[in-house]
Amino acid sequence: MSRDRGPRRPRRLGKCALISASVTTLSVTASGCVVVHGEREVLPATTRAEAAKALQEFTSAYNAADKAYDASLDAEHTTGALAAIDSARLKAGLANNPDGNASHTPLELTDAEFTIPKKAGWPRWFVADAKGNKGGDARWLLVFTRDGLEETWQAAYLTLVAPDKMPEFKTDPDGWAEAVPANSTDLAVPPADLSKGYTTYLKDGGRTFADGAHTSAWRETREKRSIRPGLVTQYIDEPLTNGDYAPLALRTKDGGALVFFSTRHYEKQTAAQGASVPTPNKDVLALTDGEIKQSLTMEFVSNEVALDPADGSEGGSGDGAGGGQVSVLGRVQGMTSAKGE
Repeated sequence: MSRDRGPRRPRRLGKCALISASVTTLSVTASGCVVVHGEREVLPATTRAEAAKALQEFTSAYNAADKAYDASLDAEHTTGALAAIDSARLKAGLANNPDGNASHTPLELTDAEFTIPKKAGWPRWFVADAKGNKGGDARWLLVFTRDGLEETWQAAYLTLVAPDKMPEFKTDPDGWAEAVPANSTDLAVPPADLSKGYTTYLKDGGRTFADGAHTSAWRETREKRSIRPGLVTQYIDEPLTNGDYAPLALRTKDGGALVFFSTRHYEKQTAAQGASVPTPNKDVLALTDGEIKQSLTMEFVSNEVALDPADGSEGGSGDGAGGGQVSVLGRVQGMTSAKGE
């Protein structure tokens, strides 16, 4: 691929030890050919038929990789944050189960709806919203991207959102959606700044983000876990904004935007003298380099989806939080590596 993809691969969704996800779930019209000539034409990213095919191909590859714990089987269908989470999960699974996933249950995505924006230039992308046979009643939101007509559509983001939290998108008379530029200033926070804003919030708090499971509640949980008898836990959060980790945003009917963005997180557990770090499970150990003596540092990649209200709007968060605050609707996070010292 021609584009700089930023920090690259690792991959997939998986075990509870490696993944934490959306609070409500995992506590997890027109058709026809589109031919793109040049970088300046504002065209739909794809057809609905092609979008449906991309979702089907992703699901088939995802299931094959999950069954065999073989990251190569869906490597061409994932990228960005999802690829980072996905490959680490598969790596751990294979290390502990060389014969494959004995508990494999195929993922089934039904009742799919596709939101396809019109835009110029690459990458082009679209959102698939489907019901899954896993994750309860949550809707599975996948963002597919590609950099050229000859490239495979790849899922860069996967989040789960309760159906009643889904916004209505702004569409033109033909049903095509509007992509919001990353540097748009007509929102409470420009999409390009959401990753940095979120990591700053996790450290310092503030009023940019509405209270919720992925904001205030997560900060409270971290604070409670930071100091326990014989063990100190430190947290470091970093934005991820380049290449396939770049944010993608769709205009909502109320003038705001639904934004997909990525972050990286480190959690370091350090035992007091005479104490020891709690023994992690076998999936964490499979991704750990070094010997765990007094500390264990775990690295996570997370992808979030948030409602970013129009600048100055009242109640733009869509869930009653109000005040023009950004509301994080869903988050899927997976451990990608660890180091013992």
